[in-house]
Amino acid sequence: MKPRITLAAADMNDGTPLELQEHDGRRYLLVQGQQICGPATRATEEELAKLAAAPFRPARQPNIWMVGLGLGHMLSSIIRELPQKRATYHVAESRTDLVDWNREFFPETPLSDPRVVIEKDSGPDALNKQSGCLHAIMIHLDSAPLAAKQRLWVNDKRWLSATYEALQPGGLLAIASTRNIPNLTRNLEREGYEVVEHQVPAVPMAKKTRLVPIWLARKSRGVV
Repeated sequence: MKPRITLAAADMNDGTPLELQEHDGRRYLLVQGQQICGPATRATEEELAKLAAAPFRPARQPNIWMVGLGLGHMLSSIIRELPQKRATYHVAESRTDLVDWNREFFPETPLSDPRVVIEKDSGPDALNKQSGCLHAIMIHLDSAPLAAKQRLWVNDKRWLSATYEALQPGGLLAIASTRNIPNLTRNLEREGYEVVEHQVPAVPMAKKTRLVPIWLARKSRGVV
């Protein structure tokens, strides 16, 4: 049996251990031994990018905001989906060590792409500076930074309001998770979004299919 190797480790703000591990050629990001990013989330991150990018393929300068870097799967996917030379890909990641790990252990990382901008704040204040500018905001709730008191950003009304204001008319807030989030669709609709929920395979081609949710929340084009 091949050993599990810890490539890097650090403590989160509350003292919880964060580890980057490798096993049989695959890499995982774990919090207290629980995978938050890796093979279990990669397919969903890639599908999230495809769905979020679809309406904006004709855009000359797509402006995309991602909450959390993880292992870079979502970033790599959105760059493949929207490769325009004048695109901007904001990555809201407060952990500099996670950025460093991506650079050190993933030589294929697109972080050196000049179109990628690292934003240290993933909260509403940062989004407020993007008022009406963004085509899409993407977040995978398992690997994204948390709000105060270890809350999910999607459960923070101020953050949801900020996402709506940051998007262009017709823009998308795309959300993925490995579990259902109670009342999320209702809360998004209260902010003014038109919401569609998709169920996608967590691991394509798996013997036993497990579906996980993706929410696409669209800002009305009628909003000025």
